Amino acid sequence: MNSLRILFLGDVVGEPGRTAVMKLLPELKKELGVGFAIVNGENAAGGRGITPKLCIDLLRAGAAVVTTGDHVWDQKEIVDYFPTEPRLLRPINYPEGTPGAGSVVLDTAAGRVAVLQAQGRSFMQPPLENPFLALDEAIDRLRAGGVRMIFVDFHAETTSEKIAMGRALDGRASVVVGTHTHVQTADERIFPGGTGFLTDAGMCGPDDSVLGRAVESVVWRFRASMPTRFPIAGGPVRLCGVIADLDPESGRCVAIERFQRLVIEDDANVPPAPGKP
Repeated sequence: MNSLRILFLGDVVGEPGRTAVMKLLPELKKELGVGFAIVNGENAAGGRGITPKLCIDLLRAGAAVVTTGDHVWDQKEIVDYFPTEPRLLRPINYPEGTPGAGSVVLDTAAGRVAVLQAQGRSFMQPPLENPFLALDEAIDRLRAGGVRMIFVDFHAETTSEKIAMGRALDGRASVVVGTHTHVQTADERIFPGGTGFLTDAGMCGPDDSVLGRAVESVVWRFRASMPTRFPIAGGPVRLCGVIADLDPESGRCVAIERFQRLVIEDDANVPPAPGKP
């Protein structure tokens, strides 16, 4: 059987990021031969969290699963939505009884695919249960049930914790990709056990920005050391993520590469860059 190609898009930031992803994801899937798409949408709603409507929009645009992260609860209406949509994930290492789930298994033409999300603990809030133990338990259960293609979005701050997670899951997860920092790393590789890895997928957000936020506001904060608002920047959007090819029989990653695409305003009707204050 041919390999299954997965496209993962990193943290979607605000209106510019979500507009570009929703517009271009169907085209990208056709162009790249993608059979399964995952989008991290945790910054889709004004840079903080995601709403039910935006989740529905991303799913309708072609995402099979939408993941989140430390901003998952920033939009209050998402709490009641979680039990209604299993394809929206929150970190798996929340305490028992938390709304929603941290994993989902979906059927594809190539076989069953599991997507899991966990949140790191180094310099991350809120402090959650040990993600290594939570993922160990979940992946062991999935593999015992015959699931071989397993994708993990590890939402964490430090490179060391993300690399350690990739090594810990080598040979059991098909792909481990980090999110949260909004900066794509250049260390994609396949570990000896067959697990594809990238420390951070980067973001889908304004290219002329500081992590998706207006440059002037962030620079002023660093200079003044005083609180201020960080509005979402505008202008061309850079879509960042990763493409991975999986062997459906073994679940091993057979190829992995970084993905980037610069989107100008006319390509996706993204908002123009704001003027200087």
